[in-house]
Amino acid sequence: LCTCPDASESSSSMAALARLPQRLQRAVTPVVAKAFAANASAAFSSAAPTPAETFNKFATKLAETRKQALMGGGEKRIEKQHAKGKLTARERLDVLLDEGSFREYDQLKQHRCVDFGQADVSMPGDGVVTGHGTINGRLVFVFSQDFTVSGGSLSETHAQKICKIMDKAMSVGAPVLGLNDSGGARIQEGVDSLAGYADVFQRNVDASGVVPQLTAIM
Repeated sequence: LCTCPDASESSSSMAALARLPQRLQRAVTPVVAKAFAANASAAFSSAAPTPAETFNKFATKLAETRKQALMGGGEKRIEKQHAKGKLTARERLDVLLDEGSFREYDQLKQHRCVDFGQADVSMPGDGVVTGHGTINGRLVFVFSQDFTVSGGSLSETHAQKICKIMDKAMSVGAPVLGLNDSGGARIQEGVDSLAGYADVFQRNVDASGVVPQLTAIM
């Protein structure tokens, strides 16, 4: 809350000064005015951060969230994936696409579920890596499900990410490549997850005969 003196406090201070002898007023007024200005300045400076502070705070949070997204489910789950002889979602795309060609979409997109404790679960990327790249110089749109993040389970926003790259592929006439590594629907989201599958299947129908669709079960 701002503790800056309001108009009523200022008026009462001026009224008190007016009751003093004139000589004393000339001596006291500058001191009171200086104290009032200092109090107001301190109140405003503590009430809101500077633009630089706001930017630095945002930049730090953004960098941390991006790092979390790139790590998927974390080091331990990545180690388990490797122990099974399997690559992670991002490693598969590194192998599939031309080096340096991948452009990711919605890297920080997260689920909206608040049921069954999901409100406290942060999953940047929501278990699927999506975007476009090239194979032998030719444009393709891709999605790669990340089993290290909630078992690669499909949520409402997970499905939205897949649908987005399918829509873009159809708009430019490019193939869609999917790398499936998922435990199925995210049960915590109930019918929202099932509706996500329906949206993806509808895109499969819409894209049929329009663009090539290839999927690998990992």
